[in-house]
Amino acid sequence: MSNFTTFRTLAAFGRNVFGRSQYCAVFPNQYGANRFYSQSTATHGSLDGTMEDYKNAKSVYDFTVKDSQGADVSLEKYRGKVLLIVNIASQCGLTKGNYAELTELSQKYADKDFKILSFPCNQFGGQMPEGDGEEMVCHLRSAKAEVGDVFAKIKVNGDEADPLYKYLKHKQGGILGDSIKWNFSKFLVNKDGQPVDRYAPTTSPKSIVKDIDKLLEA
Repeated sequence: MSNFTTFRTLAAFGRNVFGRSQYCAVFPNQYGANRFYSQSTATHGSLDGTMEDYKNAKSVYDFTVKDSQGADVSLEKYRGKVLLIVNIASQCGLTKGNYAELTELSQKYADKDFKILSFPCNQFGGQMPEGDGEEMVCHLRSAKAEVGDVFAKIKVNGDEADPLYKYLKHKQGGILGDSIKWNFSKFLVNKDGQPVDRYAPTTSPKSIVKDIDKLLEA
């Protein structure tokens, strides 16, 4: 649990998935594997601050994201872990099933060298309208979604795509082009930080278990 963010009690009025106001109180470590990050005006996902040379990255460990306080967090901290990187959304037809199965994976591998990294993304049909920080905490709490370490909202396609996602797509291209097709696309990363597989949005997280186990045993 040393990698988890410790939260002070949050008591805030947030919006739920339908935009209605609701009272949300979140207590430290209430949802175990969820670690929440909030959006920062600082640059996301940089290698050396330029965000430009993702093709020269040797692994995901070369990338940096922002924590909830706007401080840099190098993905180096995940060295030695198998990672499942997912772009999540709250209002997608795939949300309920993926949230449930990602939660199962988080619980199944809680004591293993495995981590889910979830990146909220609003590029597909505007289906992730929740803001970062407390609003995202409230949403995931309401959904009982334990989806690993949760970062700020990013773009995954286009010129403004996060450099990490440019790298992932470069290393693991899709069947019909490299672009992310929809919410809940998934990338599996081995213990050396190398992307080794890519899964379609419709791929069930639980169906990836055999691939996760193989990497954990390697």
